[in-house]
Amino acid sequence: MADQFSEKAKVTLHCITYRFETLTSLTGETSLVIIATKPDYNGISRLITNKFLANRLNQSRSQRIVWLLQECKGIDWDLKIYKRDSDSLAPPALKKIHPLGKSPVISIETPALAKPLVLAESGTIIEYLCDHFAQHLVPERYQDGKEGQVGGETEQWLRFRMYMHYAEGSLMSTLLLAMVIDNIGDNPATPFFIRPITRAISSKVYSIFLTNTLKTHFDFLEQQLATSPGDGKYLCGTELTAADIFMTFPLVAALAKKKYDAARYPKLSGYTKMMESHEGYKASIKKTEELTGEKYELLP
Repeated sequence: MADQFSEKAKVTLHCITYRFETLTSLTGETSLVIIATKPDYNGISRLITNKFLANRLNQSRSQRIVWLLQECKGIDWDLKIYKRDSDSLAPPALKKIHPLGKSPVISIETPALAKPLVLAESGTIIEYLCDHFAQHLVPERYQDGKEGQVGGETEQWLRFRMYMHYAEGSLMSTLLLAMVIDNIGDNPATPFFIRPITRAISSKVYSIFLTNTLKTHFDFLEQQLATSPGDGKYLCGTELTAADIFMTFPLVAALAKKKYDAARYPKLSGYTKMMESHEGYKASIKKTEELTGEKYELLP
């Protein structure tokens, strides 16, 4: 799809950090950007057959977009990072890019557009990039001879479509709630004489609402990996897909926060470690660290 554009377009990814620096872009131009260090795809742009600018917030989940941009065909990209406010929220400047003021956000410039195309929400961004520049990261949709038929889809594609919603839906929402409850129980800002109370409350809430739910998720993922199509090592089969990239943050976070026993879920923990060692994952971290001058931090 990328070769359908006769002129280069510009894509920008917008992200966030805690300090400002002067950076030199891939095109040699120097500009003042806000630098982010949060575990999200940093705002990055490259000159591609379309030009992308990715906007990233530090300690966010946008790091996945950085990895995906690296996997896209026929594009160049740069990163623009924004500094979080003292309350750890996104700065007002991001609302100038998109009304929600969230990260990641990408803006795409091409001669065919009167103004930049701005896309928010990780799932939307990933699907759009896959449609135009990373079709190799999407499994074949239909089985041979069953094109367009209900139920004619391949298992690989059905898994892919499910994970594109599952990552930020069922799984990440549960993990975020778990992390919030953990923070209530172990928050150093809580007066020491109150901590036994907050810990008791958070522990009770966790056991009632989260223990079984998290187990269900981890059991499901362990089974999915055990039955991957073609005895593949990825979630959707033998090849890396955008769904694998999308799932990295919740799975790496879950392992880092010890939300499950790695020995009890050997396939899940092994898969997560494999993704962390993937050259694409490591390259996205390296790029972020080079731009920010700070060590990448998955979670605060």
